Amino acid sequence: MSAPFEERSGVVPCGTPWGRWYQTLEEVFIEVQVPPGTRAKDVRCNLQSRSVALSVCGREVLQGKLFDSTIADEGTWTLEDRKLIRIVLMKTNRDAGNCWTSLLENEYAADPWVQDQMQRKLTLERFQRENPGFDFSGAEISGNYSKGGPDFSSLEK
Repeated sequence: MSAPFEERSGVVPCGTPWGRWYQTLEEVFIEVQVPPGTRAKDVRCNLQSRSVALSVCGREVLQGKLFDSTIADEGTWTLEDRKLIRIVLMKTNRDAGNCWTSLLENEYAADPWVQDQMQRKLTLERFQRENPGFDFSGAEISGNYSKGGPDFSSLEK
């Protein structure tokens, strides 16, 4: 179980016109498809705690207020294989109940099924952190998993 939870269990992506976004308990990932051969100097990316702005070759690709706050100093972007921009944002609120329903306020929302799958994945990721000796990467969950699932922290071990 040395690989991160999301690598073992997969991600639940939300498709967009420019690519996709997905999340873990701690981070939000944005993947933007750009024209092959794009160079880093063609990219302008501004990451703030509550907003993101991305333009490529002078064309705005993504701009707006984020669904929730992030830690601006820990946000990064990379250009991979000169055809994909990956932005990684660190969530301020990192509990399983903080499942972003959209990337930006009122834009790029996950449909209800994808939202449900995202919440399930974050709840299982929370269980994995609370129980490091178990592997929840292939687990299924049903019942009360909204808002991070049931809270077992008050139970005696």
